[in-house]
Amino acid sequence: MTATELVKKECLRRINESHEKIISSLAGFTQEEIWWRPNPASNSMGNIILHLCGNLTQYVLSSLGGWPDQRQRSMEFEEQGPVPVKELFDKLEEVMRNVNETIHACNDYELMRVRPVQCFEESGIGILIHVTEHLSYHTGQIVYFVKWKTGKSMHFYDGVDLEARGEG
Repeated sequence: MTATELVKKECLRRINESHEKIISSLAGFTQEEIWWRPNPASNSMGNIILHLCGNLTQYVLSSLGGWPDQRQRSMEFEEQGPVPVKELFDKLEEVMRNVNETIHACNDYELMRVRPVQCFEESGIGILIHVTEHLSYHTGQIVYFVKWKTGKSMHFYDGVDLEARGEG
């Protein structure tokens, strides 16, 4: 396995873990709960999902995959909803499916090549690191919100001994 193949594999694992956490965290939440804002300066969970879809589309699908960049970032935060929950989750599912396909298809050249994305110049590997970190950051916000609203554990690591140490 090459270094770039390893970067793709590790980023995809974390990207998909974040996606699963978002879906399982918000399962059962109503449209009203997903679009609720604690104050005008904060985003709803719906806004965060739209923002993640926009970011993943711009960085992965447009920059790595060559799709047209039609993102209107400010609209992700201006949306007051309620975009129906099913429509919101379907959009996230479609973006994630395309993100996985695009990353799997990237070769070493595309991962090393520097290109413009948003107002930055990024290598393909830099893009993968960015979207992995960005998705993880917002996943943490969603998980915190759900725990705050429900007072319940998310059980992400039930059955896993997080105190165990690897060998050697």
